[in-house]
Amino acid sequence: MKQLLQMKQLKIITPLIFTTLLSACGNKVQSINTDMNRTENLIFAKGKKIENDNFTGTAWLNSLVDADSTNQNAVGSVTFEPGARTKWHSHPAGQIILALDGVGYYQEKGKEKVIVRKGEVVKCPINVPHWHGASADTAFVQIAITGREKGETVWLEPVSDKEYYGGQKERQP
Repeated sequence: MKQLLQMKQLKIITPLIFTTLLSACGNKVQSINTDMNRTENLIFAKGKKIENDNFTGTAWLNSLVDADSTNQNAVGSVTFEPGARTKWHSHPAGQIILALDGVGYYQEKGKEKVIVRKGEVVKCPINVPHWHGASADTAFVQIAITGREKGETVWLEPVSDKEYYGGQKERQP
């Protein structure tokens, strides 16, 4: 009798649990996108809105370390709103990107665009044209470590919508 009662309770409770879990998953996706717009969740402050034409969309830069004669690396935290991205560009001494939050894209000239997620690292080769930024629907926060010993960033043409919205693949570990 006790087992029969427990089975009846499970029949009533199971749909409620299932509905609650589905609802929670939907809310979690929405809250991730919403959280990216709040600055209290960032490791570093957003910094200043980037006002130059080397970016499409809205992005912020917080310069953490300026290159000098002691250390010729510049380090900055960049926060991209969904859809924001850099122009094509290259670095005479290379660059390293540390993904801190969100979902971003990275593409080298002549290669497929790849998805970059929190916790991943991208090494941008010396003098190879590339671009990076947020995915179309999620903000992206990165740390960019850029060598300056061989010169400043070389800015090229904007990333076209066809390039930005074109095919993508997951990064391989």
